[in-house]
Amino acid sequence: MRLPRFTLVAVAVVVAGLFLPNLVGNAYYFYAGYVVLQYVVIATGWNILGGYAGYTNFGASAFFGAGAYTAAFLFKALSLPLAFQILGAAAVGMFLGIATGYLTLRIQGVYFAIATVALVIVLETLVHNTDYLGGASGMTHIAPPPPAWFGGQTQFVFWVMLVLAAGAVVLARWLELSWIGRGLRAIRASEPAAESCGVPTLRLKLLACALSGGVMAAAGAPYPTYTSYLDPVSAFSLLIGLNALAMPLIGGTRNWKGPVIGAVLLASVQQIATVTISSEFNILAVGIVLIAFVVAAPEGLLGLRLSRAAR
Repeated sequence: MRLPRFTLVAVAVVVAGLFLPNLVGNAYYFYAGYVVLQYVVIATGWNILGGYAGYTNFGASAFFGAGAYTAAFLFKALSLPLAFQILGAAAVGMFLGIATGYLTLRIQGVYFAIATVALVIVLETLVHNTDYLGGASGMTHIAPPPPAWFGGQTQFVFWVMLVLAAGAVVLARWLELSWIGRGLRAIRASEPAAESCGVPTLRLKLLACALSGGVMAAAGAPYPTYTSYLDPVSAFSLLIGLNALAMPLIGGTRNWKGPVIGAVLLASVQQIATVTISSEFNILAVGIVLIAFVVAAPEGLLGLRLSRAAR
């Protein structure tokens, strides 16, 4: 069976990433690049439900935090390697996505969005009261040394996140072009009309919840290895939820390219701002940019380009 060209390109990018540690000497580029790729995965995962199906999710940080704490638990309890931590985190994210979706997908609009915020509060409170996970004070996560080829832990987790980003983008593109994507777009346009035409709306929405939650949780799995420390405030950060919402809106939610473009642009600006101004500026910057795009380009950069081309 021949692999699609897009998948081959994604594999080539991942293989090329193996050689970056030998070509780039400054470890900070990998440190900042990890954050950018992390948001590519989060934004792409969010867009599966929020963009394709039109169900706005404010609980992205819940899935990210669940993935991070699942990975930390699996390492602390079973000493599992990072690959199995990612698989375990993705499984937990899919379970949370299905459970949350089954309970909340019967409501739409702002009511669904508010319900997803509750998931963040519940999980963060649970972690705060679990001593084995460090509670409110957090926990130290000392991962084993990375493979010698990478030269350092930062370079290794950068490559791991590159693999996750490539996989998330391939998955999103496949969904968009498949019958599943067509069904989700029908739900976004008009759910009653889609259901009357025979679209299995509930099953597709639950599938979107599962895939979206699994991808966002997988993005959180390498985080403890990246930081060597994990606490509820950073794992369930408001900034993660804001970025997950803002990045697809900036790039465009109707296409797999939109979250990638938005994540690369906004996360890069945030990394530059963190170095030159302050990390506190990031939330302000996200808010300003989000308001500007909602007013000036509600369909994102891709939608703005298409509208100009149509004139």
